[in-house]
Amino acid sequence: MTQVAATKLFPFTDDAAVRRYGQIHAKFPGSSPETLLADVHPERIPRHVAVIMDGNGRWAQERGFPRIFGHRNGTASVRTAIETCSRIGVEVLTLYSFSSENWARPSDEIQALMALCVDYCEGERDALCEHNIRVRVLGRREGMPDDVVAALDALEATTAGCTGLTLCLAINYGARDEIVDAVRALAGRAARGEIEVEDIDEAAVSASLYTAGLPDPDLLIRTGGDLRVSNYLLWQISYSELYVTDAYWPDFDESAWLEAVRVFAVRKRRFGGLEGCDPA
Repeated sequence: MTQVAATKLFPFTDDAAVRRYGQIHAKFPGSSPETLLADVHPERIPRHVAVIMDGNGRWAQERGFPRIFGHRNGTASVRTAIETCSRIGVEVLTLYSFSSENWARPSDEIQALMALCVDYCEGERDALCEHNIRVRVLGRREGMPDDVVAALDALEATTAGCTGLTLCLAINYGARDEIVDAVRALAGRAARGEIEVEDIDEAAVSASLYTAGLPDPDLLIRTGGDLRVSNYLLWQISYSELYVTDAYWPDFDESAWLEAVRVFAVRKRRFGGLEGCDPA
């Protein structure tokens, strides 16, 4: 694309912006970051966003409904999240769907959440494929009902060839479990003589996590107002920007997404360095 043509199309026309706009449009045909986020340089759009989708139960209870009603309504916000991220050029979206600690909830709520997971996998599979969305599941399969595991495995397999947004569903997930599993895997490789202990570094650990091959989250969004990370992606969010909103997940719409990205875009990410060392 020529600089003249870019000037007519894009609000930012420096070489880095034109290159990034081109990358986004190539990966996400039909995307429109230049209109939805005309005030944000495309290099400032996060490539990986992780979300703690909190507040579904409270949203329902405040309206006089059972908690599962809020979880069902939360699936609409998942669709909004996928659509918005694809439209602005976010490449990886990771959703905290069910934590390893959530097994302590009442049994009827757990059963309803597991059924909702199966319904989502089966009901959204065709749409996810149609929109070129690849699904990866993060978490331990052990301990989950067989029908849930089968539905998740089928969704992963069906979308494995998709090349657009990568949607990571963290189910039966706990960051400490993930790190323990990574340590066990590395220890096993060392015991078998495949690697030397001295070869275990940050890259080796990252490659042994559930998120192997994915960039670390640039932005962590938590809805519902609580100020904690809840055992979520502890290794990966070391330098993520945090955005907490009082809005409950069912109310987190496209405008809320765009506002979160705008807040992220003006942050100074120094990664332990000094002012002026921001790589973006």
